[in-house]
Amino acid sequence: MSNDNNPDSWRRQTNLVRGGLERSQFDEISEAMYLTSSYSYETAEQAQRAFKGEEDHYLYSRYGNPSVTMFEERMKLMEGAKICQSTASGMGAVFASLACMLKSGDRLVASKALFGSCDYVCTVLMPQYGVETETVASTDLSHWERALSKPTNAVFLETPSNPMMQVLDIEAIAELAHKAGARLIVDNVFATPLFQKPLELGADVVMYSTTKHIDGQGRTLGGAVLTNDEEYYQDHMRMFIRHTGPTLSPFNAWVLTKSLETLELRVRAQAAAATAIAEYLDGEAGILKVVFPGLDSHPQADLIGKQMTGPGTVVVFELNGDQARTFRFMNALRLIDISNNLGDAKSMITHPTTTTHQRVSPEERAQLGIHENMVRLSVGLEDVEDLKEDIAQAIKA
Repeated sequence: MSNDNNPDSWRRQTNLVRGGLERSQFDEISEAMYLTSSYSYETAEQAQRAFKGEEDHYLYSRYGNPSVTMFEERMKLMEGAKICQSTASGMGAVFASLACMLKSGDRLVASKALFGSCDYVCTVLMPQYGVETETVASTDLSHWERALSKPTNAVFLETPSNPMMQVLDIEAIAELAHKAGARLIVDNVFATPLFQKPLELGADVVMYSTTKHIDGQGRTLGGAVLTNDEEYYQDHMRMFIRHTGPTLSPFNAWVLTKSLETLELRVRAQAAAATAIAEYLDGEAGILKVVFPGLDSHPQADLIGKQMTGPGTVVVFELNGDQARTFRFMNALRLIDISNNLGDAKSMITHPTTTTHQRVSPEERAQLGIHENMVRLSVGLEDVEDLKEDIAQAIKA
C-alpha cells in the first residue's frame, strides 16, 4: 500500500479529510473498508516473526485492522496526540482507560458530575475490583485539593459535565493529580475536540464517545482513548485492549473516518445554532434557568474563556413547573426528537432525571442541580428558526 499522508504542514481541516490515508494498489479516492477478521502470511516463519513483533504485519482484527488504523491516525492528528486506541463504544473507552491501569488497593478520585454510566463505572464497578473511589461534587479547587491530598493512582472527570455543564479547571486539577502521583483522564465529549484540548492543559489521557459528534449522524457506536504517555499505553492499555476485546469494528471505523471529514463544519454550525437557542431561551417566559457555556451567566464563564475556544452544542434549561409540565413540553415538540443521544445532526431532547441519571439518588441529583423540571437539548443542523418555533409552540402547550 502506498502512503498518501503528508500531514506535517497541513492544517486541521485538511488532516480531517486526508490524515492517515492509506491507499491500496487500486488507488481509490474514498478510504477502503477492510472487512476481515484475520490475515494471511507468506510463510510460517513470517507468522512467527509477526507474533514476536519482529515484523510489522497485521495479526488479527481484534489487535489491529487497516480501516481502524486509518481512523486512529486521523484522530491522533486532530487531537495532537502520539497514541490513539479506539474502542467499540464510548463506555468501552471509559472503562478501558481506568481498568487497564487500576488494581486492587489503588485509589481513584472522580468528579461526581458525570454521565450516569461513567458514575457507575467509578463508584460501583471499580470498588468491586478493590479500587477505593472518592468523588468530588464541587468545582471549588479546595475540594479537589482535599481529595488529592493523599496518594492517588487516577483522576477521572468530564468537563463540561453531563448534563449541568459544570466546568472544571483542567490545568489546576492536572497539577494536583500529578502531585498525588495520579494520571488525569478527561472525558472531552461535550467540549468536542474542536473547542477544548485537555492534553495541552496537562491531562494525561483524553477520551471520547465517537458515537456523539465524531459520527454525528446517529449511525455507529465507537470510542477513542488518546494520550502522549507511552508508558500508559505500552504497559497498560495495549495488552488490556488486545486480551479483553472491546475492539472497534472495521465498518464502524470506516464510517467514523468519513465523518471526520465534516466534523469541523458540522460542530461549528451546531455550536452557532446552540448559542442562538440559548440566547433565545434566556429571555423566554416560562423558562427559569438556562445553562450554556456560551452565556456570560454561566457560573464558570471566566474559566470557560480560559480553557475553551467554543461553547459546544448542548443547552440545558429549566421550565417553570414540575415533571408533569416538563413532560407535556417534551411531548408537544414536533421537530425535536426525544432521545438520550447527543451531538447528532438531528436535534434531540432528554429528561436526565428519568433517563441518563435515573440511577443517581435524588439527594445526589439535587446536589448536582439536576431537577425534575430540567431538560438537556442537543442542537443539530436544522434551521435555527424552525427550532425556535418548535420550542415556542411546545412551551405554550
